[in-house]
Amino acid sequence: MTKHRIYTTSFASVYPHYLAKAEKKGRTKAEVDEIILWLTGFSQQELDAHLAEKSDFETFFGQAPAPNPARADINGVVCGVRVEDVAEPLMREIRYLDKLIDDLAKGKPMAKILNPSQKPKVAKGG
Repeated sequence: MTKHRIYTTSFASVYPHYLAKAEKKGRTKAEVDEIILWLTGFSQQELDAHLAEKSDFETFFGQAPAPNPARADINGVVCGVRVEDVAEPLMREIRYLDKLIDDLAKGKPMAKILNPSQKPKVAKGG
């Protein structure tokens, strides 16, 4: 089975698109980085090093020192794909990141983005 093209794509080449998506909606580079650090366990220096080295997605996620266990609670649809249904582990990690950046760009508060197990409150009919 051949690898998906995104696996060999440089993370550094996609990172500016994450920033642009967030910044276009008034969010910041610091928030994008916070999401990436939360998801992967990288320090800011390690993230910066991966960007400088132009690590591909496979290397980037493969070297994540402490993938956040709460990432398994991330769900929803991004790019027409239900994140929790993605079977391939690396593609699921990429979709987790896509979903978090998507939520950021939609204006969701950082506290809710970084606490995916927090279920939205459902209004009860009266």
